[in-house]
Formats: sequence, structure tokens, C-alpha cells
Amino acid sequence: MKQTLLVTARWIVGIVFTFSGFVKGIDPVGFQYKLTDYLEALHIHTLEFLAFPGAFMLPFAEFAIGITLLTGLMIKLSTKLAFIFMLFFTPFTLYIALKNPVTDCGCFGDALVISNWQTFYKNIVLIILAIVLLINRKNLHFIATEKYRKTVFALSLFAYLLVVYWSYNHEPIFDFRPYKVGANIPDGMKTPAGSSTDVYQNLYHYRNRKSNEVKQFNDSDFPWQDTINWKFESMDPPLLLKKGYQPPIHDFSIQTIDQENVTDYYLQDSLFTFFVIAYDLEKSSNKRQKELNLLAEWAKLKGYHFIGLTSTTGAELTKYKHEQHPSYDILFTDQITLKTIIRSNPGLILLKKGTVIGKWHYNDFPTPEEAEVIVKAEMNKKLIR
Repeated sequence: MKQTLLVTARWIVGIVFTFSGFVKGIDPVGFQYKLTDYLEALHIHTLEFLAFPGAFMLPFAEFAIGITLLTGLMIKLSTKLAFIFMLFFTPFTLYIALKNPVTDCGCFGDALVISNWQTFYKNIVLIILAIVLLINRKNLHFIATEKYRKTVFALSLFAYLLVVYWSYNHEPIFDFRPYKVGANIPDGMKTPAGSSTDVYQNLYHYRNRKSNEVKQFNDSDFPWQDTINWKFESMDPPLLLKKGYQPPIHDFSIQTIDQENVTDYYLQDSLFTFFVIAYDLEKSSNKRQKELNLLAEWAKLKGYHFIGLTSTTGAELTKYKHEQHPSYDILFTDQITLKTIIRSNPGLILLKKGTVIGKWHYNDFPTPEEAEVIVKAEMNKKLIR
């Protein structure tokens, strides 16, 4: 019975650590954004330089601890590390749940989004299991031979590092975002009929005309009709009591420099549309700008849309245009949205009627010939349907 409990605890903690490390490791740029969000929300701007190395080191540590627990190698060390890990993150996630500086903990990347309170409850379970494993680490037994377990451990780490390397230099090998290939952006913006809506509480302050006392009321009892006895003083900002349904895509828009919203024009148009996405032109890599210009000229000759999307405006935008001479118009979208769509800066996506057909890191931009093959394949696919 005791062995069954220990094996179950080891597998639960091992699987959670391995999964958590893997889904963050395959999207290091996305996890870097999340760490930066944490540091900004906690006003620790001086440590933002740690976001980049932390985006690689933290997931690797989680994955390595998980694999050692699952294989049973270095079990004394792995149980200690798992406990220390949870000893730090459990109170930290309690603070995050109470203060809510970020709405998504990011502990499972984009693969599994859970609330801050769910994250804390999950960590309570994990730290209890980690304590059980730490206390009973000498009683853990393994069926497989040590040689076999070492082989599994080494192969797992090698495969993990290979996947992380690929995902950093290209797009993540697994895409869990609402803008993945095959997703339809307009569909992702819809709210299903009957979905729950946000529930707010309004608090009002009224002054009693006789006693001059100011009293607080809510929506159910505020004396808005009793003007003889009460005078309205002020109203607090609405307090969110319960979050309603939020579509996977809720902040996508495209605007011209004159702030004209042209989102529907590009999402509903039946023409193929290429978007060059650079959330920050000052930080954008320009080594493939000539290839982008050639691709843009080819697309225009074919009658397709080819547009740049950025959040950069003003003097920085003017400087970029002067230095890089992009042969396509540049429109504007929220920076967070652009970071979510693609992890590359710049990156390239291909849409038709709002459906994502292709996504490319700047290391993988297609040539006009390669783009021609992709477009023809999509057109043939439509004809077959």
C-alpha cells in the first residue's frame, strides 16, 4: 500500500514537472514575454535582463527534475530539488492569486491556461506529494535496470534540448495559440450564444440631507428615487465579481495611421493576404528585408495583399521606413496581440478569409517560388472541397 502511494506520488509530480517544463521549453520566446510581464507587474524592472536566460533555465530545470523523478535517477537529489522548487513557488503563487498582478500564471504555457487560484491549489497538492517523496526517498524502488533508466534520461534530455533549439530559431514545434495554422480568426473572436457575461457590482455614495452622513449602497438598494432624503455624491469604479466567457481572440484589430479600423476588410477578403508582423520595429531583425521586399513585389503582381503590422509609430517608424525601404504599406495592431500571433520579430503569416494558412519565422521566410507552391496547393484544396 505504501509503495503504491509512493509510486503514484512520484508519477504525478514527475509528469507535472516534465509537462510544465516541456510546454514552456518549446516556446522560450513566449515564456520570456511572460517572465517580463511578471517583473513589470511586480515593479522589478532592474531584473528584466534575467527574463531571457530564465526562459531557458526554468523550463529546463522543471523538465530535468521531472525526468529524474520518472526514471528514478539521482532520486535523493531530484526529491530535494522538487521540494525546494515547490517551497519557493507555492507561497509565490499564493501572492499572485491574492494580488492578481497577471491574469494567467503561464505555468503550462499556452497549452493549458488555468487561473491563479487553480495554480495555487495545484501547488498545494504538489508540495504535499513532494514532502511525501522527500521523507520516503530511501523507500522508492524501481523495476527497470539503472542502465535502461540512464538511457531514457539521456535520450529525453537530448530530445528536449533539440526541440527547444528548433523552437527558438523557428516557430514553436507545437502551437497552442489561437492563431495556429488552420485557425480562423473571425471565428475565434465570436462569443457563443448563451455564454456567461462579466458580473459587476456597482457601489454608490449618497449623502443624507438631514444628518449629512455619507452612506454606501449597491445596485439593489441605492436610493436613486429618494431625492428628498438622499443626494448622490459619487460612484466607485465597477467591481468585477465574476469573469464571463472570453473568446480566444478578443483584441485583434488592424488600423491605418489615421486610426481607421480596417480589420474586417482584411479578414473577410477572399484574396490571399500576407502579413509581416513586427511587434517592435526597433528590435526587429532586418537581415531578411530584401527577401521580404521581393516577396511583396511578387504578391502584388499576383493581386494579393501584402501588409506590415506593427505597434511602432512616430519617429521610430519614420526611421525604419527611411533605412529599410519596405515595399509594402505598414498598418497598426496592439503589441501584445502581435507577440501572441507569432514569436518571431519579424514574422510572416498568410491568411485567406481570416484563416491562417502559413506562419514563418524570419529564418524560414519563403521565396516567391515557394510561396507560389503554397498558394496553389491551397487553391487546389479549395477546388477539391
